Amino acid sequence: MDAVCVSRYHSHQPSDHQCSSCVMNHIKAPVDIVWSLVRRFDQPQKYKPFVSRCIVQGDLKIGSVREVNVKSGLPATTSTERLEMLDDQEHILGVKFVGGDHRLKNYSSIITVHPDVIDGRVGTKVIESFVVDVPDGNTQDETCYFVKALINCNLKSLADVSERMAMRGLVSTSQPPSLR
Repeated sequence: MDAVCVSRYHSHQPSDHQCSSCVMNHIKAPVDIVWSLVRRFDQPQKYKPFVSRCIVQGDLKIGSVREVNVKSGLPATTSTERLEMLDDQEHILGVKFVGGDHRLKNYSSIITVHPDVIDGRVGTKVIESFVVDVPDGNTQDETCYFVKALINCNLKSLADVSERMAMRGLVSTSQPPSLR
């Protein structure tokens, strides 16, 4: 299943002046909890530690645009992002950066959320991939390293928040379907 998912949603075709990569994380919480956070295009600050505020223009649907304020510490203060894909059945979210004062031009990402079993218990595998222009003065390796570090930080925070929610009893079951 992983290979099919990666080839279908996470195989970007970067041009010569772009870089692309994929990051995966395992979370000790069920898919419904993890997806409830990931799908909130209007509230990325629920788990993304560098987002201080988010305002969505209009209804939440494909094509919706959000204005994100970034906390200090990053080389940016704002980002304008468009919802490209939201599939609640397959657990897929796609976002494209369309503006802002950052250096991540033509950034596009796909995040998919999958059921997993971790240590014999219900868990979730999250895969996030991206493609982005390499800024002038940077190499592909430097750009990929920076973006992957941000994604890893976001996925670590997503795991922390999801696992706390699961421990608080916001879990439907604690065993995989095959063990119920």
